[in-house]
Amino acid sequence: MKLAVLSDIHANLRALERVLEDIDCWKPDAVVVAGDVVNRGPQPLACLQLILERQARDGWHLVRGNHEDYVIAQSKPDSPRSGPLGEIFRSSLWTYRQLNCDVQALEAMPFQQSLPTPNGHEVRITHASTRGNRDGIYPTTDDISLRKQIGRPVVPLFVVGHTHWPLVRQVDETLVVNVGAAGLPFDGDQRVSYGQMTWHMNGWQARIVRLEYNLQLAERDFFDTGFLEDGGPLARLMRIELLEARSQLYQWAVAYQDAVMAGELTLAESVERVLAQ
Repeated sequence: MKLAVLSDIHANLRALERVLEDIDCWKPDAVVVAGDVVNRGPQPLACLQLILERQARDGWHLVRGNHEDYVIAQSKPDSPRSGPLGEIFRSSLWTYRQLNCDVQALEAMPFQQSLPTPNGHEVRITHASTRGNRDGIYPTTDDISLRKQIGRPVVPLFVVGHTHWPLVRQVDETLVVNVGAAGLPFDGDQRVSYGQMTWHMNGWQARIVRLEYNLQLAERDFFDTGFLEDGGPLARLMRIELLEARSQLYQWAVAYQDAVMAGELTLAESVERVLAQ
């Protein structure tokens, strides 16, 4: 059995097309998209449509990520449209509008997928962990925490994304795979990634595939789609994330989110400070 898992596309159509090309060449028996198809990038509708086409045509399995939740939240009547919180989530509002204000496909994505192996065991796939779609697995995560994140019953293969940091690690009876990001890596390597898992009679083997793609075209999409101009000040940091393959929003949140929420400075001013650094 051959299983491909990709995650964290983040509306990067150029990267997604490259990953799909490689998956098609590998010809897996099953494919799972483990969340964050949309948001934090400039081509959400095209990426979602491409994934839904594969779901309908090839039986691909989908999982909902935290960024799907952020966009779904924009459909609620109490979603903030002004003030600091409205500005912070302005990119999610932009994404929501790019999806023609239709979040049905996002809402239909389940929290978890469980696939059977030829010997009847379970393969478990979530976006971040079984404890929640923001409870991520990092290279620094200790075994005690990881056992809780895998959940019960114990499975031979547990696959996630969310942190944008790929890893393959054995914990007790479970092979844990974080497939990294198919659109926005954060480990300093601009090549996007996905996971190839192969089942043999003696168990699972996994490898992380890294792929170069047209990064210049992906950056151009930030300008051509209007995302950089209309997605709010944080869209500027998202562009830096793309170019440097390093997280920027987390560092911004730690340093400035409380001050922005308290009205001590505007979101735009806080982003200017980050960029100046």
